[in-house]
Amino acid sequence: MKRRSFSGHKGWFSLLFALLCTPVCVVLTGADPQPVEIARVPSYCEGIVFDHDGYAYISHGRYITQVSLEGDSSVLSSIWAETGAPNGHKVLADGTHLVCDASRHAVLHLDKNGKLIGEASNECEGKPLRGPNDLTLDPKGGFYFTDPDGSREEPIGTIHYVDPEGVTHLVAEGFYYPNGIVLRPDGKTLLVGESKRNRILAFPVTAPGKVGSMRVFADLPTKSGEQIDNQPDGMTLDAQGNLYVAHYGMRQVQVLDPNGKLIRRLPGGNLTTSNVAFAGPGMNRLFITGALGEAASTQGALFRLNLPGVEGLRILPPKAAASR
Repeated sequence: MKRRSFSGHKGWFSLLFALLCTPVCVVLTGADPQPVEIARVPSYCEGIVFDHDGYAYISHGRYITQVSLEGDSSVLSSIWAETGAPNGHKVLADGTHLVCDASRHAVLHLDKNGKLIGEASNECEGKPLRGPNDLTLDPKGGFYFTDPDGSREEPIGTIHYVDPEGVTHLVAEGFYYPNGIVLRPDGKTLLVGESKRNRILAFPVTAPGKVGSMRVFADLPTKSGEQIDNQPDGMTLDAQGNLYVAHYGMRQVQVLDPNGKLIRRLPGGNLTTSNVAFAGPGMNRLFITGALGEAASTQGALFRLNLPGVEGLRILPPKAAASR
């Protein structure tokens, strides 16, 4: 197994869940908030993430674009990076980035300016990766990611863990398109969306990179009317432990309570809703990526939902202290 050391990053990850979150109750009554379009890109987009300076990043086509959010307005900057087929994206405490890229068959490590540093993972136990999709950071110093490429028709999708030394391990296999992935703050439960079965799976984490028996956390609603599909995609959590699932083809975000019960269906703006992330001064703004319509040529858009009474979980690691 090839080693790609992340030993210098242990402190970054260990700080990830040292968060000062005051839980608040989710508002489940009243009219649904209306999605506000704040940016548009030429094609379907995903991988929404925020850095320490409040900039948003969205993946689309071959590119990652940076978005500057100023109050209720936004400005698309020039292309931040061109990697091939970027998707899931996380920012580390030192300002560098991890990006899943199916075209590179790897999880890439980029600097704060979008320049490639290297590959955080490109193989597992001697086998090349097929096409990493999404990832979640681990407070123990590593990260988990899904690799669904080739698993739409047969259950060959896999889940992996990259340890603090940079070694990639197989966590679980045998899935129909494992997609969005989230680790709960206590590090004890891994949640994964299995897109082609329209469900969320839960795994008890027994040690970093090791899980117990899988259970079905939730079966999601199915399409109806003008909805074109029903596949869970990117996911995030709020401070109460509720899970927010971008539901591809449904024009919705499904909200599940800590026990997997569906408690809210939020409008997603985009028809092919792809990913979600909380941000804003009160962490009560949910940002949503995807595409406006069904066709491959349809433009992608970034929408915002204002959610009074909700506080999103801060998944961005605290900024690393400057070296002396």
